[in-house]
Amino acid sequence: MKIETKSTSLESQSNKALIIKKYLPLYVMMIPSILYYVLFVYKPMGGLAIAFQDYSLFKGIIGSEWVGFIHFKEFLTTPYFFRTMKNTIVLNVWLLVFSFPAPIIFALLLNEVRNLRVKKVVQTLSYMPHFISTVVIAGIVINLLSPSYGIITKFVEMICGERIYFLVNPHYFRTIYTVMNIWQTVGYGAIVYIAAISGIDSELYEAAVIDGANKFKQIWHITLPSILPTVVTMLILRVGGMMRDSTDTILLLYNPSTYEVSDVLGTYVYRRGLLDADYSYSTAVSIFNSFIGLLLVVGTNYVSKKVTEYSLW
Repeated sequence: MKIETKSTSLESQSNKALIIKKYLPLYVMMIPSILYYVLFVYKPMGGLAIAFQDYSLFKGIIGSEWVGFIHFKEFLTTPYFFRTMKNTIVLNVWLLVFSFPAPIIFALLLNEVRNLRVKKVVQTLSYMPHFISTVVIAGIVINLLSPSYGIITKFVEMICGERIYFLVNPHYFRTIYTVMNIWQTVGYGAIVYIAAISGIDSELYEAAVIDGANKFKQIWHITLPSILPTVVTMLILRVGGMMRDSTDTILLLYNPSTYEVSDVLGTYVYRRGLLDADYSYSTAVSIFNSFIGLLLVVGTNYVSKKVTEYSLW
C-alpha cells in the first residue's frame, strides 16, 4: 500500500514538472507583472502605517510617534466628512445610473448596424476619447463651456438670451462631470459587451424570427440574458471602484466655487496630503476610503449572487 502511494505521488510530481516545463515561456512572461505588483503595489503597503502615527519626514516611519486612531476620529468628526461622503456617493450614483448603462446600450445599438463600414467608423470614433489624455478631454470641455468663447455657452446664450457660467455654477457640475465621463468611456467600455454579444449563438435569433419576435423582443429575451453574467461582473467591479475612480477628472474640472457638490474623498485626500503635507491624516482618509470600497464590493457580490445567481466568487 505504501509503495502504491509513493508511486502515485512520484507520478503526480512528474506530471507537475512536465506541466511547468510545457508552459515555462508563459511563466517567464508573468515575471514582469509579478515584479510590478510586488514593488509598486504590495511593498508600498508598509507605508500605510503612517495613518496611525504622527508622521514626520525627518524621523521616518520607524522614528515617528504612534498615535493610534486619532486621525480617523478627527476625519469622522470634521465637517468635511459629511460633505465628501455625500458628494462621493451622489456623483457615483449618477455614474451608475447614466454612465454604466451607456456602453451596454451603445453595444446593443451597434450590434444592429448592418453596414460594416459605418459600424467600423462609429466604433473607431467612439474609442478615440478613451485614448486621449484626461487632461486634454477636460481642457476640451472647459473650452466648450468657457463663458467668453465657448461654443456651447454661446449656443445656449443665443437660445436663452443670457450667458450661463457653467463651470462656476454648482448646479451644473454633476451634469458636466457625468456627460464627460460618458463621452470618454462609452466606446471603450462597449468592447466587452460587443465581444459578449458576438459569442451568442445565431440560431437563437433565427428561432426567434421564426416565432415572430421583433428586434426589441430578440434583444430583451436573447441578447440581454446572454450577456447578463458580463454585465454583473462589470457592475461589481464598477461598484468596487466607486470610492476612488475619476478623482483626476474632478480635480481638473472643479474649483472653490463648486466644492459644495464636487469635493469628494479623493480630492480631499489630495489637498490634505500633497498641498497641506498632512501625510498621516490623508493616509487615514485614504484607508477609510478603501475600506468602504471593500464593503461595497463584498455587498454587491452578495446581492448579485442572491438575485441573479451570478457573482465573482
